[in-house]
Amino acid sequence: MRNTILITGGTGTTGRRISAQLAARRLDHRVATRRPKAAHDIRFDWSDETSWAAALESVSSIYLVSPSGVAEPLPAMIPFMELAIRIGVKRFVLLSASSLAAGGPMMGAVHAWLRDRAPEWVVLRPTWFMQNFSEGQLLAPIRDQGAIHTATGRGRVGFIDAEDIAAVAVEALSQNAFASGDLILTGPAALSYDDVAKILTEVTKNPITHHNLSEAELSARHMAAGLPEAYATTLAAMDTSIAKGSEDHVTDNVLRITGRQPSSLADFAARRKAVWRTQVGA
Repeated sequence: MRNTILITGGTGTTGRRISAQLAARRLDHRVATRRPKAAHDIRFDWSDETSWAAALESVSSIYLVSPSGVAEPLPAMIPFMELAIRIGVKRFVLLSASSLAAGGPMMGAVHAWLRDRAPEWVVLRPTWFMQNFSEGQLLAPIRDQGAIHTATGRGRVGFIDAEDIAAVAVEALSQNAFASGDLILTGPAALSYDDVAKILTEVTKNPITHHNLSEAELSARHMAAGLPEAYATTLAAMDTSIAKGSEDHVTDNVLRITGRQPSSLADFAARRKAVWRTQVGA
């Protein structure tokens, strides 16, 4: 009987939260990772077909996170997804992004493939993670310099807590009647980075300033930090898109699906304020 949930990217930002929530509900699941450590872990590598059969044993649904460091992941993912469909996996839940529509680049291509071929499919399209401030690339500048650097201008984003993404994913992976389709996931409010700086200042009791750069200046800053030029340019261009309003929206999908309001940035920051404690001047 197929009743196991497989989580690829299982030790990542959303994957580990999905695993914790599934465990809390005592739902059978397996964490796919290149370096298994815990009881629920199994070795899995997108580039190693010999790791796939064991990972898929008794699996009914899969949380899909694209291979890291791959600009166009569909070719790398097709053989595994085809195998999963052949052996009877029923549902695929893909982590994509609000900025990537079906048929577009990157995860947009995987989205379209699943829509056309999977028995059941759900594509989660969250906006930017609140964890970018507490775990990601913005943590060190906030903590050590009291600074956030973007090229977003006054553009706003409906930042979302990865815990809320995970909560929606758990429903999509475990509920038999969950409908196929794609879901834009946001937090409760669209905020500018000036708003973010103000909220973090209030929570940490230390001044946080948003420094607005040009796209070229931000790209140069990314490259100075060690990012490849093509990736740095792409990231900077995404900020320009935000400045033009591409992420200025909120949805009620987290509330509708989970039955609870998504976390606000202020509540998130209050829970995580210890990570910024060593900031200069603290």
